Amino acid sequence: MIKIGIIGVGGIASMHVDNIITGKCSGLKIVAMADRKEARRKWAAEKVPDAKIFSEGADLIKSGLCEAVLIAVPHYQHPELTIMALQNGLHVMCEKPAGVYTLQVREMIAEADKHPDLTFAMMFNQRTNCVYRKIKEMVENKTIGELKRINWIVTDWYRTQFYYDSGEWRATWAGEGGGVLLNQDPHQLDLLQWMFGMPVKIHAFCHEGKWHDIEVEDDVSAYMEFANGAIGVFVTTTGDAPGTNRLEVTGTKGKIVCDYNTLTFTRLASDEREWCKTARIGYKTPELTVEQVETDGENPQHIGVLNAFVKHLEEGTPLVADGREGINGLMISNAMYLSSWLGQTVNLPIDEEKFLEILNKKRANSRHKEDKGISMSIEGSFGATSQWTRK
Repeated sequence: MIKIGIIGVGGIASMHVDNIITGKCSGLKIVAMADRKEARRKWAAEKVPDAKIFSEGADLIKSGLCEAVLIAVPHYQHPELTIMALQNGLHVMCEKPAGVYTLQVREMIAEADKHPDLTFAMMFNQRTNCVYRKIKEMVENKTIGELKRINWIVTDWYRTQFYYDSGEWRATWAGEGGGVLLNQDPHQLDLLQWMFGMPVKIHAFCHEGKWHDIEVEDDVSAYMEFANGAIGVFVTTTGDAPGTNRLEVTGTKGKIVCDYNTLTFTRLASDEREWCKTARIGYKTPELTVEQVETDGENPQHIGVLNAFVKHLEEGTPLVADGREGINGLMISNAMYLSSWLGQTVNLPIDEEKFLEILNKKRANSRHKEDKGISMSIEGSFGATSQWTRK
């Protein structure tokens, strides 16, 4: 049994707490929790009476009570608390995103590399989704041939103004560090690089406060290029109702369409590149067949990530996501921001110093919001990430 402490007991952490105390993550025992808000500390004490309650994550980390910590606090604190936990000999499971800017995350990775005996993992629970695992498999084994085009529309992240007003840190450059790209889309940006590799160029348009009274972006359209010449388009917003989650992946041997819980493969009888060069007809495509792709049906989500974390600690089996991989999706979102701020195409890796310079200017002018003490249920809040259960 791994003794774990949870830092930050807001919405997402409350789900983790329920999963652990109901036995869905049977290898973990919550021995401590920390939150700066009194109401949340009270909730934590009532929920897990045997746990020691702290007001500061640093005090929990230094308490000596835990073997591991789960970090679920606002984004800027992820690297800071991860570094502190590693320095105090604790294994770390960090919620997404890895941080707000890549220079900060590089420091976290450097610290993790100093402690090879400790485990550093990220909560990229969408990697457990059978549809995305299947897409990754089909790309890697060349079932679709060489990658040509990716189109991903992720607009089922709808949020009301009440949502943004619910926390003083939300939707501010100083408190959250970004909007839909940094809060809702880290899973999709991680999946994008996990399934298809890192883009090499990005040109993006990030519209700040387009649909809500906020200072960060709530509507984004981005164009990407990959090393092999493939291109991609990524569209996301928290302002569309109804929204869409549709991923199309085109290769030289066919096209995958993932539309919520349906995975369809249109298979070409011939590789399109060969057909194009050798066919003696001007308009006809290769013969094609349309198939419903079978998966293993498994999608354990957060529970799967935590159980893999425990099994890794006990048996050395693979994690769902090593914490060091968190920089990849963050590099993509940082590139989208920087491209939009500069009004030009940017190459990856980006100019990280320039990104931080502009971000710091935005932080300096960030609005002050009062804490209204609102606590929201996270039920129904996962939008695109809950697509496998949608009816």
